Amino acid sequence: MRIRYFYKVLVCFQFIFLPLLAQNNLYVSPTGNDANKGTILSPLKTPAAAISKISRIKQTHVTIHLRKGTYNLDQPLLLNIDELNGKSVTIEALKNEKVVLSAGRKIPAKWEKHTNNIWKTKVEGPDFESLFINEKPQILARYPNYDSTARVFNGTAEDAISPERIAKWENPAGGYFHALHQGEWGSFHYRIKEIKDGKPVLEGGWQNNRPAPLHLKYRFVENMFEELDAPGEWYYDKTNKTLFVFPHNGIDLTTAEIEVSNLKHIIEIKGTPEKPIHNVTVKGIHFQHTERTIMDHYEPLLRSDWMIYRGGAVLMENTENCVIEDSEFSNLGGNAVMISGHNHASGVTSSYFHDIGSSAICFVGDSSAVRSAAFGYDNFVPYAKMDKTPGPKNNRYPSNCFAENNLIHNIGQIEKQSTGVEIEMASEILVRHNTIYRVPRAGINIGDGCWGGHLIENNDIFETVMETGDHGAFNSWGRDRFWHPNRKVMDSLVAAHPQLILLDAQKTIVMRNNRFRCDHGWDIDLDDGSSNYHIYNNVCLSGGLKFREGFKRTAENNILINNSFHPHVWFKNDGDIFRHNIVMRPYFPILVNDWGQEVDHNLFPDQTALKSAQAFGIDKNSRFGDAEFVDAKNGNYQVKTSSPALNIGFKNFPMDDFGVTKQSLKAISEKVQLPVLLNASLEKELQETTWLGAKIRNVQGLGDRSAFGLPDEKGVILVEIPSTSILTKSKLQAGDVIRMANKEAADNVVRLEAIRQQYNWTGNMEVEILRNQKPLTIKVDLK
Repeated sequence: MRIRYFYKVLVCFQFIFLPLLAQNNLYVSPTGNDANKGTILSPLKTPAAAISKISRIKQTHVTIHLRKGTYNLDQPLLLNIDELNGKSVTIEALKNEKVVLSAGRKIPAKWEKHTNNIWKTKVEGPDFESLFINEKPQILARYPNYDSTARVFNGTAEDAISPERIAKWENPAGGYFHALHQGEWGSFHYRIKEIKDGKPVLEGGWQNNRPAPLHLKYRFVENMFEELDAPGEWYYDKTNKTLFVFPHNGIDLTTAEIEVSNLKHIIEIKGTPEKPIHNVTVKGIHFQHTERTIMDHYEPLLRSDWMIYRGGAVLMENTENCVIEDSEFSNLGGNAVMISGHNHASGVTSSYFHDIGSSAICFVGDSSAVRSAAFGYDNFVPYAKMDKTPGPKNNRYPSNCFAENNLIHNIGQIEKQSTGVEIEMASEILVRHNTIYRVPRAGINIGDGCWGGHLIENNDIFETVMETGDHGAFNSWGRDRFWHPNRKVMDSLVAAHPQLILLDAQKTIVMRNNRFRCDHGWDIDLDDGSSNYHIYNNVCLSGGLKFREGFKRTAENNILINNSFHPHVWFKNDGDIFRHNIVMRPYFPILVNDWGQEVDHNLFPDQTALKSAQAFGIDKNSRFGDAEFVDAKNGNYQVKTSSPALNIGFKNFPMDDFGVTKQSLKAISEKVQLPVLLNASLEKELQETTWLGAKIRNVQGLGDRSAFGLPDEKGVILVEIPSTSILTKSKLQAGDVIRMANKEAADNVVRLEAIRQQYNWTGNMEVEILRNQKPLTIKVDLK
């Protein structure tokens, strides 16, 4: 009997488990049950249940198919060594069904009126900082109120924490105070602990690696009940577990779907440096509703300006050949994808990122891999104590990883020190065919020279540095081992020990065939110490190209529309090369005494600009003249066969291969605004235009000269200044004649606009005018 009973049990065991062990496809559906087998007819209910079954499957590859619907997670999905047991895994939406992995939780609300405009409901469970009604994000109660047209933080006020404002708050503990860095280099965020002697006691401010006073103008507060005064706003009373909402017109809260943020991560793919996770693919998933992370632990990233939260909706840590593809990331409180520590051949492709609190895609190595690592701008390791071995100490950094064919926009919604693609302590990262726009700071940022070899190509990046300043559409730093905060010390150090220069920046970073536009800084900004770059075949549409102190950089065959080359504080014998480029303005050098290895064979717009360069002893073989672009109005800046650019060695390159190529993403992407070409021929054609929202025109003929009392027929007349123009903030008036701008002659509307473009990022411009035949100098706020 016992033998027969044992046999029956064994048969039953095999019947239950062998089908599971033999199959390599698991199916999950919101209508399933985690007690099911995981077949397409008997699906599981949660992705976590499917992951827990992987280790028992015999096959070496497992695919988890998610059926359409939203999966609200109560904890992040973890794929680690134990769960995967050496298998490769794909997690994907079945046949392109719409699948959402949400870090939020649904709220079964019972609403009642609190006031005429405000409703309330009890919400038990963890606290939260993001609210979604019918899938749309709502606004945490704030002052000043949300303004979609405001440049910074969607609205700021100088009196955000004034005594008068503070006096209105009955219980502000737990509220937030946000402000830009004084230099507009990012943002700071604080939690209000209490009010003491009429002033807020603040906790925070660790989100930027270049400490500075707070900006006096660009600041706001949120999460105080008394600021709940506009449609779309909400407030959560954590003590009484009560949610208050001021709904938009037409929203019926009693039937609306209510969801709040809950988790900070959605998927974590985590191996160890010794045993990385291999071959995980996540495909066709929409990631939403992570919690904000601005008050979490932030880590300094060497001597760059950055601090960073080392996490995201997807965290990949110690992986190889792991890929996120064809996915969407939106309504996230922090970073979207964080690729942290050792990662090889892993990355993100063909995905869509929008409406994100911080950065989109981050490649961030571990500082343990950096020899003689220094943290903070003013820190340094003395030469005698410095590890002088080239390259990294270990492999705990991303290498041969990629961000390719992605659409990224409207990121950095709360954290302004953020970017589309961030590269720190990494090697040979491929950033290709991405379209990135409407970002508060850089589209692509490289924080150091460790360890180079990146390839940045065929990207389309515009509407950048929208809320900050002193930056670029592409930005980099290179404060590597040779760097010292005292320039004289650094000069003597690199002169005595030139081998230090490329100890970290070992491999050349190549930037080619990109299109950049930054109207508030430089299109390409190689800042402090950025070294070992080859930059060619790029179109810069507005901000030009900047080389601040660094070594061994070559910029050739680039087109700098309406702008020029900005060499700043160069080293002696730096080995820099600038050749075969088309520039449309004179150079803008600052403290350059040694002009590098070669600055020559460039095309200038006119003889004056060429002679200004030749006065420095450079550009002896350069030429001037109209570049003769084929079709500048439609973005084709190839030159005609008669162009003088061909005589200085310039070669045409493709103008139709910038940005995302995936058709579904390309169809919804906004297009770059092409600039009006500010060249000599336009000066003759363009007589009037709109400038900063005002109507302006050239001085024309003896009649204008007589009417305005002018000594000649040069200058720009302000015809009309509508209330919508930013010039209403200045003291300019209709009828003023602008003669000079920032001490340059503004002879016509084209020259005035060309001057503005050089200084737009600074936020202000000084103009000299004639009013009633009397000279005046007026400052104009450009922001």
